[in-house]
Amino acid sequence: METRREFLKKSVAIASGVSVIGLGASSLSSCTASNAPLFKISLAEWSLNKGIRSGEIPHIDFAKIAKRNFGIDAVEYVNQLFADKSGGTGEYIKEMKNIADSEGVKSLLIMCDGEGYLGDPNSSERTKAVENHYRWVEAAKYLGCHSIRVNAQSKGEYDEQMNLAADGLSRLTEYGAKNNINIIVENHGGLSSNGKWLSGVMDMVNHPHCGTLPDFGNFYLGTWDDKGKEWYDRYVGVQELMPYAKAVSAKSHEFDDSGNEKDTDYYKMMKIVLDAGYRGYVGIEYEGPELSEMDGITTTKKLLEKVRSELTGDYS
Repeated sequence: METRREFLKKSVAIASGVSVIGLGASSLSSCTASNAPLFKISLAEWSLNKGIRSGEIPHIDFAKIAKRNFGIDAVEYVNQLFADKSGGTGEYIKEMKNIADSEGVKSLLIMCDGEGYLGDPNSSERTKAVENHYRWVEAAKYLGCHSIRVNAQSKGEYDEQMNLAADGLSRLTEYGAKNNINIIVENHGGLSSNGKWLSGVMDMVNHPHCGTLPDFGNFYLGTWDDKGKEWYDRYVGVQELMPYAKAVSAKSHEFDDSGNEKDTDYYKMMKIVLDAGYRGYVGIEYEGPELSEMDGITTTKKLLEKVRSELTGDYS
């Protein structure tokens, strides 16, 4: 019988545009290598959050900026940057789709925040949080996205939070599945930044439309010890989350003189991603303090392109 991880690995290949019907592992590998780059690069809207919040960059121009300024043809939206325009399929969402389509830009997902705790201990609040996400599922479907990214927030002890988060995610996933939209969870603070915990939640939900969005940098556990902030090992965490991944976030903050990210070894991290069989989009998410948002995006893109070029021979 096919395991859940084997099924999800095939799902990743399908999402990357590769047919697995009648293909063995070696055939799948060669097909992917010959017809597509190791991974594709997308742009997460959070990379421009300061400019959008200040009004310097109109949110509606995001897809246009991704294509014209950076040559990137796939984007990941952030709901809090246009929450006042609502979700669903209103006129603003339609305009977003028209612009993306006219620029030849693919809409991949909507990152959703501020809609309540999907693992809230209060059952009515948990239900409300689930239902608050419906409009974003509908917006994602209209835009042509494959997923919405949510948070697995909860309260209580380790196992209690796991059960509560799994319940909320399961219910939202059922709604997402009806619309052919995946519900994916990012390591985003607290127990969700514990790779073992979040992978356990995924196993409890056990649904092909529920997965993860591993982020290279979001592994602060929200706790302190005698050395300061407690962090989960980012490489271990990403490795634990990759079997369920339907998207990947290349978080970046600061770079050295060679253009390498100071906190994350992108070569090591991308080998973990690729070794898991992932061949989809890797989203640039720059949020550093030193470079401008535009320069940070450009520098991150160059780093990903360099890593892709140098790793290609290892996976051909």
